Amino acid sequence: MRLKISLLKEPKHQELVSCVGWTTAEELYSCSDDHQIVKWNLLTSETSQIVKLPDDIYPIDLHWFPKSLSIKKQTQAESFVLTSSDGKFHLISKLGRVEKSVEAHCGAVLAGRWNYEGTALVTVGEDGQIKIWSKTGMLRSTLAQQGTPVYSVAWGPDSEKVLYTAGKQLIIKPLQPNAKVLQVWDSYGRPLYNSQPHEHPITSVAWAPDGELFAVGSFHTLRLCDKTGWSYALEKPNTGSIFNLAWSVDGTQIAGACGNGHVVFAHVVEQCWEWKNFQVTLTKRRTMQVRNVLNDAVDLLEFRDRVIKASLNYAHLVVSTSLQCYVFSTKNWNTPLIFDLKEGTVSLILQAERHFLLVDGGGIYLYSYEGRFISSPKFPGMRTDILNAQTVSLSNDTIAIKDKADEKIIFLFEASTGKPLGDGKLLSHKNEILEIALDQKGLTNDRKIAFIDKNRDLYITSVKRFGKEEQIIKLGTMVHTLAWSDTCNILCGLQDTRFTVWYYPNTVYVDRDILPKTLYERDASEFSKNPHIVSFVGNQVTIRRADGSLIHISISPYPGILHEYVSSSKWEDAVRLCRFVKEQTMWACLAAMAVANRDMTTAEIAYAAIGEIDKVQYINSIKDLPSKESKMAHILMFSGNIQEAEMVLLQAGLVYQAIQININLYNWERALELAVKYKTHVDTVLAYRQKFLETFGKQETNKRYLQYAEGLQIDWEKIKAKIEMEITKERERSSSSQSSKNIGLKH
Repeated sequence: MRLKISLLKEPKHQELVSCVGWTTAEELYSCSDDHQIVKWNLLTSETSQIVKLPDDIYPIDLHWFPKSLSIKKQTQAESFVLTSSDGKFHLISKLGRVEKSVEAHCGAVLAGRWNYEGTALVTVGEDGQIKIWSKTGMLRSTLAQQGTPVYSVAWGPDSEKVLYTAGKQLIIKPLQPNAKVLQVWDSYGRPLYNSQPHEHPITSVAWAPDGELFAVGSFHTLRLCDKTGWSYALEKPNTGSIFNLAWSVDGTQIAGACGNGHVVFAHVVEQCWEWKNFQVTLTKRRTMQVRNVLNDAVDLLEFRDRVIKASLNYAHLVVSTSLQCYVFSTKNWNTPLIFDLKEGTVSLILQAERHFLLVDGGGIYLYSYEGRFISSPKFPGMRTDILNAQTVSLSNDTIAIKDKADEKIIFLFEASTGKPLGDGKLLSHKNEILEIALDQKGLTNDRKIAFIDKNRDLYITSVKRFGKEEQIIKLGTMVHTLAWSDTCNILCGLQDTRFTVWYYPNTVYVDRDILPKTLYERDASEFSKNPHIVSFVGNQVTIRRADGSLIHISISPYPGILHEYVSSSKWEDAVRLCRFVKEQTMWACLAAMAVANRDMTTAEIAYAAIGEIDKVQYINSIKDLPSKESKMAHILMFSGNIQEAEMVLLQAGLVYQAIQININLYNWERALELAVKYKTHVDTVLAYRQKFLETFGKQETNKRYLQYAEGLQIDWEKIKAKIEMEITKERERSSSSQSSKNIGLKH
C-alpha cells in the first residue's frame, strides 16, 4: 500500500494554509492566512474562491456539519464551523456566507468539532477552556479549564464525552458533572504505540473514517500508517510543514494544508488482498490486477468509478465503488455481477460462505453472491459509521453486532430475515467486549460465538441459547486476537506469548476435563508485541507482526479431516484416522465429538486411547441401561447437563429415574420435590437420605425431610422391590417400543 501524491506547480494560496475539509469525496474547501476560502473540484481540477474573510480573521480549524444528517437537515448540513485567531468561531454556509460569529475564547480558538448527531459543538482555545455550544452557537457549558492551551479536541462515539489535550496528557471528560475523568492513552490507560522520533516536529495526525489507517504530517513529510502504528508509506512532497490533514468521506484520499500555500492530495493505492492462490492489487483508482500464483495468470479488472472497499474470501471478490457493487467469482473474472448501492459510502465488507454484508452510512445490508438482497438488520441507536471487522461478525445463518452504547451486549440476528434471534434476548456479558467472531461451519443450532473482553479473556457461548440458559464459558486468558477457520470449527488465538489452537472448542460443553488435551500450542514470542491474526484459511494462519511483516503458520491438516468425517457421521473412518496419526489431541477431540453426537461406541474407544478409564467404565454402564431415554439422560449427565437429563426422563414418564439421578448427585431438595410432586418414591428418597446421614454420623435438620419422615417407617425390602419393578417396567416398555418399530419397518 502506498500514497500517490498530487501537487500543483503553483500554490493557489499566497500564505500558509491552516485547514482543509471535504464536502464530498470529490470536493474540498481550504482556508489560508491570506483570508481566502477556496473550493477544489477534483473531477474537473478547477478551483474557485468562495469568500475572502475580513483581514482580522486568521482561520485555524474547519469542520463540516455531519454529512450523515444532510437529508434531514439540508440547510445546516451545507455549512461548516471555522475557528480563528481572534477568539471567535464562525458558522459559514457552503456558498461562503458568514451566518454567525461568536465570541468564544480569550485568545485564539484552536479547534472546533461538531458531535456526530450535529446537536452540539465543542471548542477549545489558548485560554485552556473547553466549551460546549448548541448547533446555533449558544453557550451551554464550560466543560473544563486548563492552565495551558488546548490544541486539539474530539468527541467520543456516543457524544457523551470529549477527549482533549493537556500538555503531555490526553484527558477524557464526560459531559455529566462529577463524572470520572480519565488521563489516558487508550481507555484503559495503556500506551498503544510509540514511534521513533521524526526529523521534524509532527504537525498533524488524522484517522481514516474506518479506523484502519492514519496519516501523519510533518515538514516536507506525509506518512501513511496502519492502526497499530507501523508505516505503509513515506512520501516527501515539497509542502513545507503540513498543518492539517483531512480524509475524504470514503477513506481513499487525504488532503493536507501546507505551510507554503499548497494543498497536497494523496490517493491510497496498491492495497492488496489475498486468498489461497489469488492475489488482488489495486493498481490505480479504477483498476485492479488479479494474479494467480499457481500459473502466474494475470487479469485486469476495470471499474467505471473509483474503488472504495474490497474483500476477497470464499472464492469471491466483492468490490464497492462510489456508486456500485461488483461481485466476481474466482472461477471467472470476466463477467462480474453488478448492482447499484442503496446509499452512502461502503465502510465495511464482510463475507461468509453463502453471502456477504455491506455496511454504509445508511445501514447494514446482506446480499447473496448472485446479488439478491436478503435482509437489513436494525437495532436501537444503530451507528454504522463506527462498525468494523472486530465488532461485526457474519456466518451462514447469523449476524452478530456489538452494541456501542453498551459494550457488554451483542445483538444477534437471523441472516435470512434480519430479525433478532430467538425471542429477541441479547447476549450480555459482565465486562465490556472488544472483539467478536462467529464460527463458520455446522448446523444453525450448534452455532457458537467467541469473544474477547476488556480483561483479554476469551469466552465462547451458543447463539441459540434462548429458552435454555447456556453458559458463557472461558476458553483462555490474555488473548489478544482470534479467528475461526473458514473450513471447519477450529479456533486459533494469540495468547500472551503462545499461539494456541482449539481444535474442538465445543469440548467445553461436552467434557471440560479433556479440553487441555484438545489444544495445540507453540511459542509466539518471535511474533513481537501486538501481533494480529489476519486470516485462517484451511489449515494456514496468517499473522501480521507489529512491524507490518506477515508470518504464515501451517497447523496440522488432520483435525480438519476429523471434523469432516464426524460431520458426515463416518465414525469408522474417524477412528482409523486417529489410529494412523497416533496423537493424543486427535483422540481427545474424537472423544468429545462422539459424546456430542451420542456415539458412545466411538467415545469408549477414544477415551480408552487417552487413558480415561473411569469414563470408559461410565460409558459401559450407560450401554446397559434399559431404555433409550435413560441412555440419553446419562449421556447428558456425562456432559454436565443435569437439568436437561432430568427433563428427558420426566418427559418420558421415567419419574423414578429422574429422582434417582438427583439422589446420586446428592441434590436432596430436588429429589424430594420431584417425589412429592409426582406422589411416588417419597419413602425411597427418605431412605437414601437417612443412609447418607448415618454414613457421616449426622442428624436430620432439614425441616421438609423431618416433616415427611414423621410417622414413616423405612422398609428397604419394599423400596428395593419398587425399584426393581420400575426397572422391569422400563425394560418392557423399551422392548415393546422396539417391537412396534420393527413391525412398522416390515410394513
